[in-house]
Amino acid sequence: MNSSQLIAFLPVICIAASAVIVMLTIAIRRHFALTCLVAGLGVLVSLLALMAAGRQSPVYVTSLVRVDAYGLFAMALLLLAGLVVIVFCYDYFKDREGEKEELLFLVLTALLGGCVLVTASHFATFFIGLETLSVSLFVMVGYELGQSRPLEAATKYLVLSGVSSALLLMGMALIYSECGQLSFSGIEQYLAEQEIFNAMVLTGIVFIVAGVGFKLSLAPFHMWTPDVYEGAPAPVTAFIATVSKGAVFLLLLRFFLSAGYSYASVMTVITVMAVMSILFGNVLALLQDNVKRMLAYSSIAHMGYLLIAFIAGGGIESDFVVEAVIFYLVAYFMTTLGAFGVVSLLSTPQAEAVELSSYRGLFWRRPGLATVFTLMLLSLAGIPLTAGFIGKFYIFAVGADAQLWGMLLMLIIGSGLGLYYYLRVIVVMSISQESGNYPGREAALGRMSLAALVLLTLLLVWLGVDPIHLMSLIHGV
Repeated sequence: MNSSQLIAFLPVICIAASAVIVMLTIAIRRHFALTCLVAGLGVLVSLLALMAAGRQSPVYVTSLVRVDAYGLFAMALLLLAGLVVIVFCYDYFKDREGEKEELLFLVLTALLGGCVLVTASHFATFFIGLETLSVSLFVMVGYELGQSRPLEAATKYLVLSGVSSALLLMGMALIYSECGQLSFSGIEQYLAEQEIFNAMVLTGIVFIVAGVGFKLSLAPFHMWTPDVYEGAPAPVTAFIATVSKGAVFLLLLRFFLSAGYSYASVMTVITVMAVMSILFGNVLALLQDNVKRMLAYSSIAHMGYLLIAFIAGGGIESDFVVEAVIFYLVAYFMTTLGAFGVVSLLSTPQAEAVELSSYRGLFWRRPGLATVFTLMLLSLAGIPLTAGFIGKFYIFAVGADAQLWGMLLMLIIGSGLGLYYYLRVIVVMSISQESGNYPGREAALGRMSLAALVLLTLLLVWLGVDPIHLMSLIHGV
């Protein structure tokens, strides 16, 4: 590895070093606030290292990792989301009993896995990054000891994630047995030279799509999502919904843009998954009285929307597809982090604010927090003047460019259904305080989490009103 490659790989090295420093800090002195501070500084240093790496890109760090504008932007997105989650973790766990410091170490190792994943150019780094991310998440989901629901969620996630890893490995093995290649560029070259249908490669790609479908909770592989979202602590749920899913989706897009959209039958499978995700996600979200489960089903639908842009990549310029996917992911990250941030702030060590009844009269008890939650929900619904609207407009534009009229009809139907259950939460929050029956003790609001929520809200509105700056930034990816 030469100096150029070393500098390009510096963000990943920094986040790995941060995890080691956090581990040593815990060994020397257990202090939750200090551990959060060290972890946060580690993420900030990794973000600064992205600027140095940007001057060396695009460059291959061996044949395993490709550091380019796409990977750097993706890493920046994951690291910023990780930083917000660390802030939420501090306020959420500081008053809880037990040893909490190791959670920050797990957040950093999960971020390390995500950063490796989005720069992967080889099946080896694909799998290593995915497993580093997943193994950290198993423990984070079940981190609160002595409670049955987190343990059940962690067990379910562990078992189903193991199945998805087995499918991924099987798919990689089948492709390697035919191509003799594990690098994305090698597979692309092999497929370009093939003139006939190759059943082995096709089966391998289908296995990989199924394995990734589990990680993205795409229907029909979505069964774990509501239980894991409900059982995990609120900041961890925010991490799963953003960093974990975003990293996997960005990797999937990079793989297909590298290896090509060679097989129409694979696109048919992905199209069916997208339609099922939009329908199942939205219809099942309508039936929920639990806010975390509603957001879980909603996230399934959002992954379905993103697949529309992904499918369009087979027929139009890849630059437009990348632009649409990244903008939508940025908007989705902000709104999802904000929504789960509100849930996190309203939760107490005795109970999480998951039931819809907990939000009754919130506009009267906590008007600022209710306003933030309302804006986040409106953005998820795709209402104008929010980043979510611009994101959906991008998906619609890409779909129209690729003439995916059936998929766009599903997008409209899904958005209509989504509007109902998002507005339902807003209506419940606006019910007068006298009519409310909030039974629990009000949580003391953490200042750092509040500051993060205010920042997310301002960005959400700013990108909804004036998105041109982010668009210009994404143009360079």
